[in-house]
Amino acid sequence: MAEITGRKVLIFTVGAFGVIISVNLVMAYQAVSTFPGLEVQNSYVASQDFDAARDAQLALGWTMTPDYDALEKRLYLGFKQPDGTIAQVSDLRVLVGRTTEAREDQRPEFVFAGGVWTAPLDLAPGRWLLRVEAKSEDGTLFSQRVRLFVKG
Repeated sequence: MAEITGRKVLIFTVGAFGVIISVNLVMAYQAVSTFPGLEVQNSYVASQDFDAARDAQLALGWTMTPDYDALEKRLYLGFKQPDGTIAQVSDLRVLVGRTTEAREDQRPEFVFAGGVWTAPLDLAPGRWLLRVEAKSEDGTLFSQRVRLFVKG
């Protein structure tokens, strides 16, 4: 067995730290390049209307139920009022994406059919996040985030 010299120890140490630093740089780049970004430009300004918007949405009493049919590749959203009747929704906007990256984000076009809102959507297996925004007939904003799991 060869003798361990100072030069060999230096090469091993520099090599080991070089690998560690390289991996950290790659991981940091991936984290920054795939992050969807800010939720709002100025959180203080957004917080000023939060309580009033939340109270208005709670006064609507709506519940929203998502359902995904993997065979038909369709997403269904059902909006109900507190008495169980179908809520009258206008200006429905939905962002469907992964929770950790924006690469697969989609904004499907929904149509109202059979008491639910439906859109063709091809989702890969895994966890998805739905960001739903809809307005009531009087203009009250209904906003909800829902996690959806698509079986593989």
